[in-house]
Amino acid sequence: MKALVLESRGAPFVYKDVSDPKPNDNEAVARIIACGSGLTIQHVRAGRIKVDYPRIIGHEITAVIEEVGKNVTNVKVGDAVTAYFYLTCGHCKWCQNNRETLCENFGGYVGREVDGAYAEYMKLPSQNFLKIPDGLDWKNNPAEVAVICDAIATPFKVIRHASVKTQDTVAVIGAGGGLGIHMVMMAKWAHSNVIAVDVASDKFDACKKAGADLCINPREHNDNQVFYDYTNGMGVDVVIDFVSSTESLNLGFSILGRGGRLVTLGGGGPQNVVNAYAGDLLNKEAVVMGSRYATKQEVIDSLELVARGDVWPLVTDIRNMKEAEQLHKLVEDAKVTGRAALLIK
Repeated sequence: MKALVLESRGAPFVYKDVSDPKPNDNEAVARIIACGSGLTIQHVRAGRIKVDYPRIIGHEITAVIEEVGKNVTNVKVGDAVTAYFYLTCGHCKWCQNNRETLCENFGGYVGREVDGAYAEYMKLPSQNFLKIPDGLDWKNNPAEVAVICDAIATPFKVIRHASVKTQDTVAVIGAGGGLGIHMVMMAKWAHSNVIAVDVASDKFDACKKAGADLCINPREHNDNQVFYDYTNGMGVDVVIDFVSSTESLNLGFSILGRGGRLVTLGGGGPQNVVNAYAGDLLNKEAVVMGSRYATKQEVIDSLELVARGDVWPLVTDIRNMKEAEQLHKLVEDAKVTGRAALLIK
């Protein structure tokens, strides 16, 4: 099969022939139609995340099952599927309680610990393949359907995790990013008032189209008063921080209102110094939480949500495999609005 292979840290993709994958008794092989090209996999492409080389990256897929092992019952040949990003055990207390993101026997990530979907075929444990609902037109929209498992599912999990309610005011920090803009979309789907926060003001038109009621570049203001003016002095109910730098976390804490919830989805950089005062957290009964990806059920629910027509993923740059380097350069430079994807052919 043809594949885009990373052969060493930070090196360009090598477009080459590699062996077709063969499933064991509990695995399945899928033919890849499209794969999302998000910042998560760009971190691997750029060498910021360590993997064993050679490695094929990519995990946000539209695909069709081609072959199954003899013990596989959850999917069959011909099923249209997407993939679950985490390699989980399925039997620890967290997996049994529908919180796979905390799996005690976590095996890593698709496209890092095992080869991913920048190839014509991909092999995974069969439980990592999730069926695409009949209501989703994956044949005509393979790129958009591929990114649902991340771009929609991750914000969908945050909506539940942070108990976002109708008429809450939600500030999304990093709103112009590939996940951030879908968080804006999902927060509006939840009937909240949405503030898009980003230092890239050129992304604000897209944020407004996604549902933002107000867009703020914090570096254009001397303080956080603009947030209190908008909320009539009450502060923000939910802050969702995709940046999670010292600057962004301090901003988030400073604008939280009574009963506020701050959700961090970053934290991959250097250790941050954050000015969070215990007295403020106590008096506001504020909650600070992390949120990782989504559960399998949340991915399934997200697929159904899009199939119903409630929301639609924003994919603005779709390329073929031979243009992967150019596409990843745009992702690295934050030049993509919404999400990007490769068609695998």
